[in-house]
Amino acid sequence: GIFDVSHMGRLYFTGKDTLPFLQHVLTNNTMALDIGESQYTLIQNEEGGAIDDAYLYRFKPDEYLLVVNASNREKDVLHLEKHLNQFEDIKMIDKSFEVAMISLQGPLSKSIIGQIVTKGNLPEPARNNLSIVDINGVETCLARTGYTGEPLGFEFFIENEHAVFIWDLLMEKGAVPIGLGARDTLRLEACLPLYGHELGVDHEGDEIPLFASKLSKFAVSFSSLKGNFIGKDALYRQYLAFKSIIHQKFDNISHLSRVVMPLAITGKGIAREGYRVFSKDKHVGYITSGTMIPFQEPEGSGLNSEFKKKQKRRAVALALIDSRILEGDILEIEIRKKRCESIVVPYHMSSEAPPFVRSIPHDQLSLTKKTTEDGNYPELARKLVSKALKNHTWRQKECINLIPSEMSQSYLSRLLSISDPVNRYAEHKEIKAFFGEDVFYYQGTRFIQEIELLLNKEFQTFLGCRNIESRIVSGQMANTAFFSALVDFLNRADRKNEQRRISKIINNHIIKGGHLSAQPMGALRDFVARDPKTEKAAVINFPVLKDNPYKIDIKACEAIIREHQPELVILGKSMILHKEPVAQIRRFVDEFAPDCIVMYDMAHVLGLYGSHFQEPLKEGAHIVTGSTHKTFFGTQRGVIASDFNEEDLEYGLWEAVQRRTFPGSVSNHHLGTMTGLLFSAYEMNHFKDDYQKAVISNAKAFAAALKEQGLSVAGDPDISYTETHQVILNVGYGKGAKTASGLEENNIIVNYQATPVEEGFTASGALRMGVSEMTRFGMKEKEFQVLAGLMADYMKNGSPIKDEVKNLRNQFLDMQFCFNETDVEDLVLSLFDALK
Repeated sequence: GIFDVSHMGRLYFTGKDTLPFLQHVLTNNTMALDIGESQYTLIQNEEGGAIDDAYLYRFKPDEYLLVVNASNREKDVLHLEKHLNQFEDIKMIDKSFEVAMISLQGPLSKSIIGQIVTKGNLPEPARNNLSIVDINGVETCLARTGYTGEPLGFEFFIENEHAVFIWDLLMEKGAVPIGLGARDTLRLEACLPLYGHELGVDHEGDEIPLFASKLSKFAVSFSSLKGNFIGKDALYRQYLAFKSIIHQKFDNISHLSRVVMPLAITGKGIAREGYRVFSKDKHVGYITSGTMIPFQEPEGSGLNSEFKKKQKRRAVALALIDSRILEGDILEIEIRKKRCESIVVPYHMSSEAPPFVRSIPHDQLSLTKKTTEDGNYPELARKLVSKALKNHTWRQKECINLIPSEMSQSYLSRLLSISDPVNRYAEHKEIKAFFGEDVFYYQGTRFIQEIELLLNKEFQTFLGCRNIESRIVSGQMANTAFFSALVDFLNRADRKNEQRRISKIINNHIIKGGHLSAQPMGALRDFVARDPKTEKAAVINFPVLKDNPYKIDIKACEAIIREHQPELVILGKSMILHKEPVAQIRRFVDEFAPDCIVMYDMAHVLGLYGSHFQEPLKEGAHIVTGSTHKTFFGTQRGVIASDFNEEDLEYGLWEAVQRRTFPGSVSNHHLGTMTGLLFSAYEMNHFKDDYQKAVISNAKAFAAALKEQGLSVAGDPDISYTETHQVILNVGYGKGAKTASGLEENNIIVNYQATPVEEGFTASGALRMGVSEMTRFGMKEKEFQVLAGLMADYMKNGSPIKDEVKNLRNQFLDMQFCFNETDVEDLVLSLFDALK
């Protein structure tokens, strides 16, 4: 949908005092805005109410654009002019009648814009990002913003003389014009506040507190960088009341006695602005916005759901009501002197699954999965064994597995993993009083003690390092334990005060392939500090090459490391096609941030460690973490490694790693899988050279074959698209999940993946594939070329290929690069009997 929103006010600010001025007159932290970013904000009064709500954009280094509501523009200008006199070097220019503003919103908006941009790039795929592009010679400021709640939406800022041209061009490419009335139904469903309704003055003539609205309260910053801004004291009192409400302590909420909440109308009627709201006959507030909205129900579930063509309608509202009312409470609305029932809901829709908004009717807020199992436990036990057998046969004998994060174990490794240590405990700790000897807390542990020592020795051999922590039971836990250890190490001189977190971290952004466990939403959450400037986690993302977003821009890293002085740099990705620039990053760190620790999370590529790929500990990484079951041979565990000497200052960090592993992360460290992993480590160290060469060779051949079939392979063709086990195949925006599902129906198991230009996994437009497991089952370049042909036949022509896939897999059932059970047949039979 395309909206003409040129009626809104556009105020431009320049001058050295622009930043302090905006910090003073707006609620949000303007300093948090980098070039190419925007933020929702408010123009507030001294009482903590809204003069207007607004959006602040920073397209250029020395200029800020403030977009305000059309009806408030003149009032806003007078208010802002009144405060301009307090600042020397600042200029405000009202360009509301010189610059047009067009909004393009909805799931097809990105593809439409992609057809008309002639130079430049779309903003990075996250809300509030900006870019400047050229459209047939017209400079266009482009923002990922909008007033609809759509996960995909853009707003254009262009000079008036070009507005009709841009409008017509968008229409020509399929945009449909939509009126502001329809737009209002979208903002209401998205629970976005509107001045004069959820902001401003209420129906009793009182100022509506900014903290009354879910969105507007997030636009208020109390950062020390803002200083003493307008309305600070009043807003802080609202904030304290808000905290009390969150904790359901309602004895001190006079500064926030009413809040705006969404209501779903369950009775017959439409709630309109000004209608009174009751709770058990007590008047508790007013409707601020209400209407009947159209929506489409999905057919199917999850990523495979599609919208039904037939529209339905439902009545929704926003209401300013007593702060003591909770979600789920039943309220009544007075409509034409009759009472209509409603329910308080947390939201009316969700935009967390781009490219579509999903309407959430009140009776579908939480769907529970139903099972048909009864309580006949002997029969249930039999069913479970039968289903497990069927699944095992399907995955191990009939499917071609290309999930890059999976690896089947050898038969003997699996057998050893369920041998007796699987049921036992063997906690232990190094005791200095016993000259550093490990003391075990349990008896009967001699065997597993030997297993752990031998496993550490094999990893030392494999990684060429001194220090191994193998008690970790997953790659995610390896990262968590290390982050915890680093915090412990950073606070080693102060054990009395609250521990400070890691002050600044550089990592790979998740949408650029970074590991989830290396993100603030993942394992970093409790260990990274908040940046006082951005008021977000103090994480800077590696820049990537413009022509290859899968590769770090090494030149740009020098300035970033010099400026930000990180305490931790995290290399490694879950979508990894290239070697990571360990040596170059370490060189920058040594020069500009010598106390920084360089870590490489090798979760996906641990099994490729060596001369055929890279050796990070030799190249300069201080710490390597990894999963032992992706390119390594299994079992599913984790590992932490370093090469510190005991004389090194950083050896104290290694000791912290050991402490934060036990007792910090594990108690029982899964002794069965440790036994199986030792056997796998023997296999890896024995077959490593041939296996690694075969994996990388197969990946390159597979990528080249897919390209020859006319498919879109990501990466650098000069290196045959990949240097690892992974191959990335572009299949079209939002088509990743559906393509992966179709391939699964044909017995090819792949991983749908969002690329660096997509908004999230639900909008995935690629397949992430790995050749490591099928290489281990004996497939070579020729077979991967055959597989590429089969995939192309299905993806291009829709041809069923299940039988051909099963036939291909049937040729590769015996695992390679492993010790054969026939080599120790007598022992295997005895062990198998002993396990019964």
